[in-house]
Parts: sequence; structure tokens; C-alpha cells
Amino acid sequence: MSDVVVIGVAGGTGSGKTTVAESIVARIGASRIAYLQHDSYYRDLSATARHSLLHHNFDHPDALESELMARHVAALKAGQTIEVPVYDFTRHVRTAKTRRVEPRGVVLVEGILIFTEPELRRLFDIKIFVDTDADLRFIRRLRRDIEERGRTVDNVIGQYLETVRPMHLEFVEPSKRWADLIIPEGGFNAVALDVVCARVEALLQPATA
Repeated sequence: MSDVVVIGVAGGTGSGKTTVAESIVARIGASRIAYLQHDSYYRDLSATARHSLLHHNFDHPDALESELMARHVAALKAGQTIEVPVYDFTRHVRTAKTRRVEPRGVVLVEGILIFTEPELRRLFDIKIFVDTDADLRFIRRLRRDIEERGRTVDNVIGQYLETVRPMHLEFVEPSKRWADLIIPEGGFNAVALDVVCARVEALLQPATA
């Protein structure tokens, strides 16, 4: 498949990346977009002792199988169907299931660390960094991990101080230098989303003309 547009949406945990990605999907149209989340590519930890998981660094680039994601993005660009891993965040394992993703005119990739990986970064035609204040990001992370991932308040705070914040400062924040566009206020920034979607439509024109 030629003329495929690949968009990368990065930013810190709780920054609003998913809101931005979902807004792009809504504006461009779900039928035209193959949507991948970096979180799906966490490495399987089924062989890791339960007590060790409490101190596992899930925010370091090595925690994710980015090389597999890069192969998947390249396959979608080539018009091939892929099978995306399905990760269980309560047990930290990859399930036996996969999610089939068909090739589309737009490939949308979202994740906190996608710009830190050169192999992934060079696949993106548009690189967006969602920039949100640290206090708002932490509150969103706290709420999500308790409601969706079965964590306790103490566990979330401990993980944030031990790995999330240090890894954000070491890897995520510096990666904004590779962004083509930095969006404050996340998915609530209608002007920035207008610009992004207009650019995507322009890039898609040669394929539909």
C-alpha cells in the first residue's frame, strides 16, 4: 500500500495522548485509520516473581518490544494485516489473544516512549508531542491505575516516585525535541487538532486523487 501516512503521538503518562489520538480518529474516520498503542507491546513477565513486579521498571524503553511494533508499522505500510498482542495489565502478561489490524491509509501510533526509539521514529510522517503539566498527569495516572488496572493508591504513588517520574525526565521529556508539533492541553486543543487533521488530509490527497 503506497501513500500511507504514519502519525506518532507521544507525551508523558496521563498527558492526554489517547484523547488526542481518539480525536484524530473521530475527525479522519475510523475506517481510514489503523490504530496501535505502544502499551500493547509490553514484554511478557509471566516468568517474573510476583514480588519483583512491584519494583519492575515499566517506564524504561527496554520494557517494551518496540522492535516488534516497528515491524508491525512497516507491515501496515506495505499493505499487510498484523496481529497485535493483547496485554493483561493486572497480571503483567501477554494473553493468548491478539487483535487483528488491517492496513489503512493512516497508521496512528500512540505511546510515551515511541520517539525514543530510532527504528520507530523514522517511520513517522507526523510526530506529535502532547505536553501537559506534571500534576495533572499524575492525577490522571492515579485515577486510571486504580479504576482500570486494579492498583492501590500507595502502589501507584510508589511506582510514580520510583520509576515513572525519573523515566519521564530521562527519556520522555527529552524526546519532545523530535516532535513536529507540540500540543498543550491535549485533546482539548481544537486549533492544534485542526492543523494536524488538515495536514493528514493533505498528505492523503495523492492517494485519492
